[in-house]
Amino acid sequence: MPAIAAIKTGTDPVAPLPAAAFHRTLEEPIYCPKCDATYNLVVDYDWAISRHFENESRRHVSLLRKTITRGHSVGHRITHFETNGVVVVGHKPEGAQEVPAMPRHVM
Repeated sequence: MPAIAAIKTGTDPVAPLPAAAFHRTLEEPIYCPKCDATYNLVVDYDWAISRHFENESRRHVSLLRKTITRGHSVGHRITHFETNGVVVVGHKPEGAQEVPAMPRHVM
């Protein structure tokens, strides 16, 4: 089963896109209902133009939509998601390390 990638608008993919000869960005992105974060969906071109794409991709899009909505609580730090319809994998950007708390100095 082909995979769908969701990439946050304004960012580059941080992992390789799903295997395909050509990719297509779908016309309808996924929006976070709580803020202005938008994710573009990238799929295999041959799958995207197939007759049954709308039905076959429904589970993929549903999983990505749920994951993106839950990502709102952490500020949408993960900018690249990918799903094969069973599990969603989040790819963090290389420079997205947790900032350690400043040590407190006691005087």
